[in-house]
Amino acid sequence: MSYPIADRPLWVPDGGRIAAANITAFARRAESRWGRSLPAYDVLHAWSVNEPAEFWTSVWESGEVRGQMGSVVLEDAERMPGARWFPGARLNFAENLLRSRDDSDAMVFWGEDRVKNRLSHGDLYRQVAHFAAALQEQGVVAGDRVAAYMPNLPETIVVMLAAASIGAIFSSASPDFGVQGVLDRFGQIEPKVLVAVDGYYYNGKIVDCLDRLAAITDGLPSVKRVVVVPYVHARHDISHVHHARMLVDFVKPFLAETEIPFVQLPFAHPLFIMYSSGTTGVPKCIVHCAGGVLLQHLKEHRLHGDVKPGDKLFYFTTCGWMMWNWLVSGLASGATLLLYDGSPMIGNGSILFDYAAAEGMTHFGTSAKFIDGIAKAGLRPRATHDLSALRAMFSTGSPLVPEGFEYVYREIKSDICLSSISGGTDIVSCFVLGNPALPVWPGEIQCKALGMAVDVFDESGAPVRGEKGELVCTRPFPVMPLGFWNDADGAKYRSAYFARFENVWCHGDFSEITAHDGLIIYGRSDATLNPGGVRIGTAEIYRQVEKLGEVVESLVIGQQWPPGDAGDVRVVLFVKLRDGVALDEALAARIRQTIRDNTTPRHVPAKIVQVTDIPRTKSGKIVELAVRSVVHGEAVRNVEALANPDALEQFRARPELQN
Repeated sequence: MSYPIADRPLWVPDGGRIAAANITAFARRAESRWGRSLPAYDVLHAWSVNEPAEFWTSVWESGEVRGQMGSVVLEDAERMPGARWFPGARLNFAENLLRSRDDSDAMVFWGEDRVKNRLSHGDLYRQVAHFAAALQEQGVVAGDRVAAYMPNLPETIVVMLAAASIGAIFSSASPDFGVQGVLDRFGQIEPKVLVAVDGYYYNGKIVDCLDRLAAITDGLPSVKRVVVVPYVHARHDISHVHHARMLVDFVKPFLAETEIPFVQLPFAHPLFIMYSSGTTGVPKCIVHCAGGVLLQHLKEHRLHGDVKPGDKLFYFTTCGWMMWNWLVSGLASGATLLLYDGSPMIGNGSILFDYAAAEGMTHFGTSAKFIDGIAKAGLRPRATHDLSALRAMFSTGSPLVPEGFEYVYREIKSDICLSSISGGTDIVSCFVLGNPALPVWPGEIQCKALGMAVDVFDESGAPVRGEKGELVCTRPFPVMPLGFWNDADGAKYRSAYFARFENVWCHGDFSEITAHDGLIIYGRSDATLNPGGVRIGTAEIYRQVEKLGEVVESLVIGQQWPPGDAGDVRVVLFVKLRDGVALDEALAARIRQTIRDNTTPRHVPAKIVQVTDIPRTKSGKIVELAVRSVVHGEAVRNVEALANPDALEQFRARPELQN
């Protein structure tokens, strides 16, 4: 069952919008530079994957990358993994984000409705210079790890840029992680310096972090210095935190430093270590390179996002989600970053739109769950807020259903490029995303990313159109991970992405290429349902169930049935209902009928069970695999990866699932 094809797009860019788009100018320059004819996006995309040396050279040049490109773009182009990008290049990631030193805003910060401040490009440069010098005095050199246990504060960006400027590898986790969750991550990479906040605000309350920080530090013997960033407390007792100094004391000896000696490093020098969700075991430590991240983000921001100098770029994210890394790179495209930390539901869900109106936000990034949540709450931002500056809206984290698209155009803004985007921590970027020069169709991601040979394969590895299959990438791309930390022979890396199809990246998304050459994501492949041998994407069921006003959100799994029979499963649906609503036979019947009417009989759940909460990761993704494990009496190996681990208990030994 696929989404029905809509009669017309929700938005079509006018001629003026297309003419002014960065991607249009890029195509015209590429035509002149390489003697090509690139009249439409499908032709531009084909050129970008068939002629990678020409395309990525154009990205480097149009992105005005500071560094030496070298004479070779790609070596061993047939190897996945194993291809080498820009083997002779030298650059520094931080230098490319710190291009300006003037008094204009580099970033604006809101901490809920409690804290507001601004940081100019000049001040950002100076703070990075101070922190980089302090790191060097601490003995940090290229290849050492600097870890941040931080909210989405300006100081977190300062730390990352300071580390990158000297070639250190940066890694972050948000302060809502518990002690074990942090140790499961940072313990593997052995950081030399740990930067941490004293606490944070959430939903109007102060959450203290110093006791947790003491326990984390005790569990990280590699750490030689802990730097505490003040945020929620006026006074600090850090005597119980080993090796700790306050930020002001750490940088004080270096306040005279005004220049950053950017270390020129190879294209493939490690920049970030990021982490898989960790819900099925200890998180994998994914190593990303500086050159790949820079080029990919320049391409995504400038070409697919149409980010221009002076734009106001926002994404609601924490430092434990890859969208933070993606957001920060907006500095390389001349954008002012709009940072927010805390609950997005302050002011009955209006605070992010308050922010958008106050700052003239041009690009609003959020999750599909947030859009669904404010739709159910009845928010009408177009009627309550001045969103005249807003040109683009990004959505990711889970598939955005057609009703979510329709809500955005009806209640947020009608003249906007709504870009549902999808990729992941694995590539700290996107395989499929938006395009300011293409129509937006309900329920569809607009296009395959430039330079990414994206396809959908059936079980046998053959490309399919208009059918569901595995999202793959058939050729190398610059932001492929360098590998996993502590995986010397690359066996874990190859197993994660290349075991399914030889020499092809298999991403693990259950997907479909549409008649418009757009993409639909139906959920994770490892969470697809298989009743009677028919594969069903979980998003197909969520779309129908969450239409009902009584349903806040839902989660669906396949339960082995009969127990112990690995040959078949039955569909089990868990629903979180609005306050005061109970699941009765009438509501259950309506849920089943809605699913049956709009999908197929195989989608209809055998069991519907009411729960009070849906477990999710720190980045807000629901965890179908963890629930499936609990229902089957199996251990969930890493509950520290969950934002609300207690929610799992209500799925254990449910009597409704025993018959």
